[in-house]
Amino acid sequence: MDDMNIITVKNVNLTIGKNQILKGINVGFEQGKIHGLIGRNGSGKTMLMKCICGFIKPNSGEIIVDGKCVGKDVDFPKDMGIIIETPGFIPYYSGYKNLKLIAGLNNKIGKNEIRQSMEQVGLDPDLKRHVRKYSLGMRQRLGLAQAIMENPKILILDEPFNGLDKDGVKEMREYLLSYQEQGKTILLCSHSAEDISVLCQTVHEMDKGTIEKIS
Repeated sequence: MDDMNIITVKNVNLTIGKNQILKGINVGFEQGKIHGLIGRNGSGKTMLMKCICGFIKPNSGEIIVDGKCVGKDVDFPKDMGIIIETPGFIPYYSGYKNLKLIAGLNNKIGKNEIRQSMEQVGLDPDLKRHVRKYSLGMRQRLGLAQAIMENPKILILDEPFNGLDKDGVKEMREYLLSYQEQGKTILLCSHSAEDISVLCQTVHEMDKGTIEKIS
């Protein structure tokens, strides 16, 4: 079973200050599926995602992503697109210029891929408007464009539909389903039961730092 998991979390514990945030988390996420994470605010969902991405190091346990142990073999998993909390962009640059700067860090893609990722999420790459004048929904779209522009194998998305109107949510759902059809793996956190039921093949619920598979 482990062989099918692109993400495996083994007995992970995380304590910050006096608070135990994650308690003996054991979970695996199979390749090529959309996996839902649900739970109240403070249940540990975002922290688990941050640990999987290598942003926070757990006190104990291990996290294997695509065959590599995070924090040992790699600091940050390769081939992963991420939206966690509100994506941060340079406010006085256009959306395209922001993505071009970020793409320059890895030098994996050129302007065609950047433009294509913006168009896929419903943004105009030629729009000169500064990001500080973007609506919340436009910022979310730009965050998703950033997450997908290098065509990663895994997407980690924490509340990716925040600020999107009904049509925007529908478009994004369709896009994520088409992305999954290409064999990609998506870990999705959403407070919307409808997002989870429409998109996810597995659902795990977090509560007070523990995790349980519910479907």
